[in-house]
Amino acid sequence: MRFLLYSFLFFLTSISCFSQEHHFIAEENIIIQHVEHELKLVNLPSSCSNCTVLINGKTTELIVNEAGESLVNISLEESASVSVSTGDVIFPDTINVIPLWLSIIPPLLAIFLALVFKEVVTSLLVGIFSGVLIIKLYAGSFFAALLGSFTTTIDTYILNSLNDSGHLSIIVFSTLIGGMVSVISKNGGMQGVVNRISKHATTAKSGQLATWFLGIAIFFDDYANTLIVGNTMRPITDKLRISREKLAYLVDSTAAPIAAIAFITTWIGAELGYIESGIETIQGLDESVYSIFISSLAYSFYPIFALVFMLILILRERDFGPMYEAEKEARLGEKLDESTVVKNEELEEFTAKEGIAYKAYNAIVPVLVVIAGTVIGLLYTGWDQTIMDDSTLSFGRKISTIIGNADSYKALLWSSLAGLFMAIVLSVSQKLLNIHQSINAAISGFKTMLTAIIILVLAWSLALVIEDLHTADFLTSIMSDNVSPYFVPTLTFLLAAVVAFSTGSSWGTMAILYPLMLPSSWAICLAAGMPEAETLAIFHNVVACVLAGAVLGDHCSPISDTTILSSLASSCNHISHVRTQMPYALTVGSVAIIFGTIPAAFGIPFWVTVPLGTLMLYLIIGKIGKRIDI
Repeated sequence: MRFLLYSFLFFLTSISCFSQEHHFIAEENIIIQHVEHELKLVNLPSSCSNCTVLINGKTTELIVNEAGESLVNISLEESASVSVSTGDVIFPDTINVIPLWLSIIPPLLAIFLALVFKEVVTSLLVGIFSGVLIIKLYAGSFFAALLGSFTTTIDTYILNSLNDSGHLSIIVFSTLIGGMVSVISKNGGMQGVVNRISKHATTAKSGQLATWFLGIAIFFDDYANTLIVGNTMRPITDKLRISREKLAYLVDSTAAPIAAIAFITTWIGAELGYIESGIETIQGLDESVYSIFISSLAYSFYPIFALVFMLILILRERDFGPMYEAEKEARLGEKLDESTVVKNEELEEFTAKEGIAYKAYNAIVPVLVVIAGTVIGLLYTGWDQTIMDDSTLSFGRKISTIIGNADSYKALLWSSLAGLFMAIVLSVSQKLLNIHQSINAAISGFKTMLTAIIILVLAWSLALVIEDLHTADFLTSIMSDNVSPYFVPTLTFLLAAVVAFSTGSSWGTMAILYPLMLPSSWAICLAAGMPEAETLAIFHNVVACVLAGAVLGDHCSPISDTTILSSLASSCNHISHVRTQMPYALTVGSVAIIFGTIPAAFGIPFWVTVPLGTLMLYLIIGKIGKRIDI
């Protein structure tokens, strides 16, 4: 017992010593190697007229304010002695320098652990802790650093990540959208949309087309999309002799791609949060987060081509690879094993209340309210009459400038609250749900966003650690001389695909890579002397490639949550789903890189790359695809 008491007192003493301010150097006496820092000197005589600081043999005169403080800009290669002279007395001190290469350890460790353990939350948390530990080790003793890292992780980095109105807005918006999705599912609105579209499915071709349209229609949430479309269309596609592998593919490959690029979805809040974490350190970027997202859509080739590829397959009635064999077997009428139908808990969140009428407008109206509310909110918060009166600007340019200047967070908050309110009003007024059931449905929807919010908070925290360690500077230093800026988007796409495939999480991939790649790509372009217009184009391309690569890796991964849910909802053997989907995903991914990402990086416009990629997909399907004539 006495030993424990002494140990505790020792830790307290260490922490106390660790936290004590040096006599003249404010806060922790550490800087990052090769990075210019603003060193704050304190406790200087306010009347000092000839105070100087000596760093590595270089003397600098100090301008001291009334509070006895002065600022000095320094950049060091290694730890150095510092001497502050007040005229008569010299006070020595030391500045510890953290090697710049250590800054890459936190993100690399997060990626490595995510790959090994297939778990993103723990990986991000360890990444944050490792970064804080590096900082603390150069500022104090080992034991103080170890314990201080635990406390600083939570009370500084995680807390500071939440101490931001933009971050809190994203969390609130995401929960409100999740609540709306749950309410319009419970009141039968979502099922009404499904019923309206599925009644046109009378042949194998029209059945697949109806499934594709449903995937597009239920764009606001990938989980809802997967579970509702898969479970609803399965009896219809079975009757039309469409393989469950094909159904799972249609469900899986419309869910994430459309949710990722649509303006108003459960994804948009997270995407804006991740992007914001990546741009906080970028100097000279004068664009709002929402404007960056909108601009990046022109480079989101994989999600766009994935949707186009499916449509071409359906219209031309062709398939290839393992999918062709699965479709051939289905057309032969092989008996389907109904025992594979799995009742999962996730489906309960999106199952309509029994005994009520399924009306499509109960889903359509709230979604339209969100869309219209967002547009109105963006115009209202960004309105500038001087821009509208500027005759040198086109109407499209005026609107884009206004939206770029708008407060997107306010617009999203207002519209999501209005959408949820409208969903509840429609439910209660038609007696589909009472007020208690409506609120419970909304709360249930809030809960579905909890995991996403946890990942968001940890991603923001890791971004703060990466910022303090200047990881972007390190990546820039090793990539600027070895990698052309024009190929940074492609490398980003491939890296995101690998991480997402290995972790099974597109959101986790975005959380790790956005804070890493956005400032790095910006710095690499500036280092290469690229003009602002080209730099912005490359930057927007990189923003899109993190998202697109994450979706591709997610499609190919057998441990992806949406891949698993697609198999469950379609009652398809999971390995069969992965085996049949992967060739299609890799084909689209290859075309997206060769005919989309790379040409776009060299300045080829969107209206050229998308038709060119579409034509190539059409030719590939025509060349290797086979018609099932049974």
